[in-house]
Amino acid sequence: MTKAKQPVAARPTEATLRRALIGTCRRMNALGINQGTSGNASVRIGRDRFLITPSGVSYDAMLPAQIPTMTLSGRWYGARRPSSEWRFHRDILAARADAGAVIHTHGPLATTLAVLRRDIPPFHYMVAVAGGDSIRCAPYATFGTQALSDLALAALAGRRACLLANHGLIAIGATLEKALALAVEVEALAGMYLRACAIGEPALLSAAQMAEALALFRTYGTPDFPDADLVHAGTRLPRG
Repeated sequence: MTKAKQPVAARPTEATLRRALIGTCRRMNALGINQGTSGNASVRIGRDRFLITPSGVSYDAMLPAQIPTMTLSGRWYGARRPSSEWRFHRDILAARADAGAVIHTHGPLATTLAVLRRDIPPFHYMVAVAGGDSIRCAPYATFGTQALSDLALAALAGRRACLLANHGLIAIGATLEKALALAVEVEALAGMYLRACAIGEPALLSAAQMAEALALFRTYGTPDFPDADLVHAGTRLPRG
């Protein structure tokens, strides 16, 4: 049987992405994974261009016209200066074809682990949602520096999220929505891990168990997800 072709979604306009960037940042704060004007976000708008949140502007007051445009060569255009963390946004988008958006948060739980300079180990299979069998914590470097960007890129190798020592969290995704969902998930995992550590030593999954979870995550939520006992019998119930 030939699979039906899925409709191709229209690419969002730049105006739509500017509004989405503001909405994402407001959601970050509303969800409790960020606060104030801390954190930042970016979204790709072309092969070598991206939008990034401006420096020092309240998300509640931010306007689409205040969002600067940057190129991967480091040039920026607009009325407001880009976030001080533009380097790791640029470098991630340049290095990772799978990244359409980058989110950086200072969530209380993920940042607590980052202050402890701890990776999130495979204590739960959902760690695989970030693309590997752990979520690494990059070593410390001063915010806004090339050193921090280099360390973040290394921690993100083979991953879609990492912690930044004494700083916060980075999550990437194909879209702003997916990057935000991942940031929320990592914040939740950080909270679970912290609570488990407060009680005792968490039991960790084996490399084989995490490899199985990672393989399943590659098709999770798609028609190709393997489940021999689940039979799709059609889109409508039979009459009678």
